[in-house]
Amino acid sequence: MLDLKYVKNNLEIVKNGMEKRKAKLDFTSLLKNDDKRKALLLEIEELRHKRNMVSDEIAKIKKSGQDAGYLIEKMRDVSETIKKLDKELSTIKETIYEFLISIPNIPHEDVPMGKDDTQNRLEKTHGQPKQFDFKVKPHWEIGEDLGILDFTRAAKLTGARFPLYIGKGARLERALINFMLDIHSSQHGYTEALPPFIVNKTTMTGTGQLPKFEEDLFKIEGLDYYLIPTSEVPITNIYANEILDESMLPCKFTAYTPCFRSEAGSYGRDTKGLIRQHQFNKVEMVKLTTPETSFDELQSLLANAEKILQLLELPYQVVTLCTGDLGFSATKTYDLEVWMPGQDDQGKYREISSCSNCLDFQARRANIRFRRKGNKKPEYVHTLNGSGLAVGRTFAAILENYQQADGSVLIPDALIPYMGGQKVICHEA
Repeated sequence: MLDLKYVKNNLEIVKNGMEKRKAKLDFTSLLKNDDKRKALLLEIEELRHKRNMVSDEIAKIKKSGQDAGYLIEKMRDVSETIKKLDKELSTIKETIYEFLISIPNIPHEDVPMGKDDTQNRLEKTHGQPKQFDFKVKPHWEIGEDLGILDFTRAAKLTGARFPLYIGKGARLERALINFMLDIHSSQHGYTEALPPFIVNKTTMTGTGQLPKFEEDLFKIEGLDYYLIPTSEVPITNIYANEILDESMLPCKFTAYTPCFRSEAGSYGRDTKGLIRQHQFNKVEMVKLTTPETSFDELQSLLANAEKILQLLELPYQVVTLCTGDLGFSATKTYDLEVWMPGQDDQGKYREISSCSNCLDFQARRANIRFRRKGNKKPEYVHTLNGSGLAVGRTFAAILENYQQADGSVLIPDALIPYMGGQKVICHEA
């Protein structure tokens, strides 16, 4: 959430940022409501001062033994007026708050202009896509042929876009989760967490999923609870409404959770395979930092995500998201896109991680602050998050990049210890 004072003092910057995002917002109503808020505050303050004066006068009259009835009645009228104005003020404040939480974050000046993902900026590539001497298959065909993925029975159990991993497929998914968590916790300095998979409305609002993106969420009927779309939501909110000591920063967490998304508006895209599921596994990285270090921490976050792909020897590229593809809460985002040779016949890069700096946007919503040594006034932390990685998509990338002519799939060297020494997945009888 943007600070009201910042919006008023930097209105043209904010408007320009919204124009870059193609976000149509009328700031006139915000400014008018803020003028009403200030006028009400002044009126209430004057009436309270008047009430205090009358109360003092009543006390003096009573002390002298005289009747203060007329003044008591007058004070009742003032109190009723204050009560009425307080209610109006509360309504105005709520209207201002609802407008502010509907405003997306301002894109960083380095973010390229663009309408959608076709205009993201390529930063670098890593690794060379393998050349196959046989016709490559997409991961869903490989997985079903090997008997390690079963989308038909998964649909019977729940519906479309839910996966069922079987045998060595389940083992490989678990191996990837443990491998990613081990690297991030033992080599990258993150503290492992295992948060709730269900959170309340306040928590969803803190990271920006609510109120704007409610249709993308799975809500539990009759309760103020939602299934998490990513562990970014509970992990970022661990310190909601708290003030941290500066010595705790940067605060770094990594977590595995299943993620649940309705995929509203996907309009039939990626209906096959593991790319766009209603339920999928992900290992997430979250950082809380001081304002002056957050962009350095973003580069570190990106490097941590890249390391997983490097260890798995999967080719990938890094892109900076353009204004039209930037997430609601982010000021700048890097996407990692892994090479998928079985996609669209010719192969293509597909997103496997997003690494974002949200500045103090989420921290204001969740009220996460820190206090510097010797400074009484607390400041908002900066929050960052990144996939490290999307597990199902990593599973899919391994199947496509490590497939063999006989239909088997080699296990990347880094995962062999997590697979009990197994080096290849063959058809399971």
